[in-house]
Amino acid sequence: MSFIQKFAERVDTAAISATAIPQITQEQNFGVDEAYAIQAASIDRRVQRGDPIVGIKMGFTSRAKMVQMGVSDLIWGRLTRSMIVEDGGFTEMSRYIHPRAEPEIAFLLRKPLSGVVTPLQALDAVGGVACAIELIDSRYENFKFSLADVVADNASSSGFVVGTWREPGTDLNNIGMIMNVDGRPVGYGSSAAILGDPVRALVSASRVAGEAGLSLEPGMVVMAGAATAAIALEAGQHVRLEASGLGFCEFRIR
Repeated sequence: MSFIQKFAERVDTAAISATAIPQITQEQNFGVDEAYAIQAASIDRRVQRGDPIVGIKMGFTSRAKMVQMGVSDLIWGRLTRSMIVEDGGFTEMSRYIHPRAEPEIAFLLRKPLSGVVTPLQALDAVGGVACAIELIDSRYENFKFSLADVVADNASSSGFVVGTWREPGTDLNNIGMIMNVDGRPVGYGSSAAILGDPVRALVSASRVAGEAGLSLEPGMVVMAGAATAAIALEAGQHVRLEASGLGFCEFRIR
C-alpha cells in the first residue's frame, strides 16, 4: 500500500469515527500535491460507499489567512452528500471531534464549470446564490496541523447548511453577515472578506477543479469561503446566520 492510500484510509477512518489522530506529516513528510492526492483517495473511499460528490469548498479565501499560513493560493476540498445538514434541521455532536461554524456564500451551478474563466463566465454558470454555514472539523489532535495536513484532511470540511436559493443577480461584494448562537450575536462580517468578492472564489473554484481534472456539474454547490473567523460549537446550540439580502440559514447541534 502506498503512503497515499495509507493516509487516505487513516483520515477517512478518523472522519467516520470522529476520532482525532496525530498529524500525518509527523510520520512522513510530503508536499501539497501529495496532500491533494491523499484527499482525492480519501473522498473516493466515500464515493465507493455510495456518498457522491455534490460540490467543492474553498478555503484560505482571506488574504490575511494566506499570509498567516505562508501560502499564495487558496486551498479546496470536496463536498459529499452525507455532509449536507438540512436548513433548520439538526446535526449530531457525535459526528464531530471539535466542530466550528463559518459564515459563507454558496453558489448553485446550472451549467458545467471548469478551467480558467472570467467572473462573468463564472456567474453565467450560476443558477442560484444563498447564505450558507460550513461546519469545519479538523480530524487532527488539538486542531493542530500543517498546510499539507489540512489539505489531506479535505481542507477540514465536515458539513454544510445552505439557505434558500435566490437569483444570482444579487450584488455579493459587501453583504453584511451576522452569526448568532442561541440568539446571541457572536460574529460580524462582510462577504467582502471573501477575496473582496465571493465571485472571485467561484472563479478560483473553476480553476482548481480544472487543474485537478474535475468538472463542476449542474446541481453542484460551491462554498466560497469564510467571511469571519470560525466559531467553536457545543452540543445543544442553535446556530443561525443572517445575511443582508440573502435571508438566513440555521441548524441545531445535539
